[in-house]
Amino acid sequence: MKVSIAVTIILAVACAIAFGILGFALGFMKRGKDDAEKIGDATEQATKILNNALTEAESTKKAQLMEAKDEIHKLRSDADKEIRERRNEVQKQEKRLIQREEYLDKRADTLEQKNENLSEKLKKADEKLLEIDGIKKSQFDMLERISGLSQEEAKAQLMSSLESELDLEKSKRILEHEQMIKDQSDVLAREIIGTAIQRCAADHTAETTVTVVALPSDETKGRIIGREGRNIRAIEKITGVELIIDDTPEAITVSSFDPVRREIARLTLERLIQDGRIHPTRIEEMYDKSKREIEQTIKAEGEKAVITANCGSIHPELVKLLGKLKFRTSYGQSVLKHSLEVSYIAGLMAAELGADEKLARRAGLLHDIGKALDHEMDGSHIELGVEVARKYKESDAVIHAIHAHHGDIEAKTVVACLVQAADAISAARPGARRENLENYIKRLEKLEEVASSFEGVDSSFAIQAGREVRIMVKPEVVGDDKMAALAREICQKIEQDLEYPGHIKVHVIRESRAIDFAK
Repeated sequence: MKVSIAVTIILAVACAIAFGILGFALGFMKRGKDDAEKIGDATEQATKILNNALTEAESTKKAQLMEAKDEIHKLRSDADKEIRERRNEVQKQEKRLIQREEYLDKRADTLEQKNENLSEKLKKADEKLLEIDGIKKSQFDMLERISGLSQEEAKAQLMSSLESELDLEKSKRILEHEQMIKDQSDVLAREIIGTAIQRCAADHTAETTVTVVALPSDETKGRIIGREGRNIRAIEKITGVELIIDDTPEAITVSSFDPVRREIARLTLERLIQDGRIHPTRIEEMYDKSKREIEQTIKAEGEKAVITANCGSIHPELVKLLGKLKFRTSYGQSVLKHSLEVSYIAGLMAAELGADEKLARRAGLLHDIGKALDHEMDGSHIELGVEVARKYKESDAVIHAIHAHHGDIEAKTVVACLVQAADAISAARPGARRENLENYIKRLEKLEEVASSFEGVDSSFAIQAGREVRIMVKPEVVGDDKMAALAREICQKIEQDLEYPGHIKVHVIRESRAIDFAK
C-alpha cells in the first residue's frame, strides 16, 4: 500500500519537472512575452497536477488503511473463534481421559480382588487334591489287602480282560460295518453293474493254440509234404509254425503259440492248396502275400476297435497292437472282444456315476494291450502294457488303470476301479472263458489248501466251480467272536496267493453238537 502511494507521488513530481523544463525551453527559445505567459501557465498546470496527485494518493492511502483494518479485525475474530473451539475440544478430551482413568482404576481394583479370590481357591483345591491322593492311596492299599493282588498284577489282569472284550467288540464292529456298507452299496452297485451288462451284449468264441486247415483230398497231404519232406520243412521254416499231419482225413493241423503266425500259416496253406503249385519258391511268395494281408487286417481291426470304442485318437502303433489282439485268446476268450467289452462296460458305469466316460472307455480298451507283446518280449502283460502305453504318451490315468487292473498296485482313481470291475465282469460272464480240467482241479485244490492253512480250520470245500469255499472250523478253537476276523484273513490270503476271475465267496461255518445216549 505504501509503495503505491510513493509511486504516485514520484510520477506527479516527474510530470511537474517535465512540464517545467518544457516551459523553460520554450521561453528560452522564443524569449518573448508570449513565451513567459506559457511558462507561467505550464508551471501553474504542473502545480495543479501535483496537488491532485497528492490528494488522490492521500485518499487511496486512507481507503487501503481502512481495508487493512477490516481484514485484521476479521482475521482476529476468526482466530479467536478457532481458539475457543480448540479449547472446548481439549476440555472434552481431558474429561474423557479423566473418566477412562477412573474406569481403569475401578477395573484394576476388581481384578486384584478376583486374583486374591482365585489364589485362595487354588490353595484350597491343592489341599483337597492332597487329601484325595491320601484317600486314594489308602483305598488302593485296602483293595490290595482284600484282593490279594498288587497294583501291577491287577492292572495286568484288567488288561487281559479288556483285550478279550476288545476282540469281541472288534468282531462285532466289523460285522456291523460290513453289513452297513453292504446295505448302502449293494443296491447301487447291482443297479449300475446290471444296467451296464444289460446294455452290452457280446459274443464269445473259444479258440485254442491249433488251427485245422481243411483239404480237398488226402492226396493233397502228400503234395504238402513234398519229396523227402521238402515242402513241409519249407513251410515250417518260413512261417515259424508246426504242421501236424496225422490220420485225420482231409485235414492238417497248424500248431503255434503265436496266433498271428498261426493265422498267416493257415492263410498261406489255403492259398497254396487253391493254387495247386506247392514248392519252396511258391510257398515264400504266398507267405509274403498272406503276411501283407494279415498286417492290413490287423491295422483295419485296430482302427475298427478304436472307432467302436469311441475313445478318441490313439497312436498308430497302439492301433496295430490292438489289431493283433484279434488273434490272441485268453482262456479261450478273444482278447480284442474282451477289451472292447471292458471298454463298453467301464464307459457305461462311468456314465452312471458321472465320471469321465471317454477316459474309462480308453483305459478299458487298452488295459490288456500288453498281451499283444507277451509272446515276443519278457515280462507280464501288465508290465508290457504299462511300458508301451508310457512309450506312446498315454495319460497317467490310463497307465495307472492298466497297472492296477489285476490289483498289482492299489487303484487310486475312479477310472482304475471301473476298469477292474469291468474286467472281472467280462471274465466272469457265463461262457466267456474256459480252462482245461487239469488247471481247473489245481485251482480248486489250491483254494482248499489256502483255506485249510489257518489255525482252527477243520476242513474246507471248494464249490460252485471255485467261486465259493466253505470252511468248517473247530468250535472249541474258534469262537463266534473270531469268525468274522478269520473270514477276513482268509479272503486276504486268497487275494494274495491266487489268480482267479470274478469273486470268491468265503463261507465260515461253526457248528456245536451235543450228543447223548438213552439207555
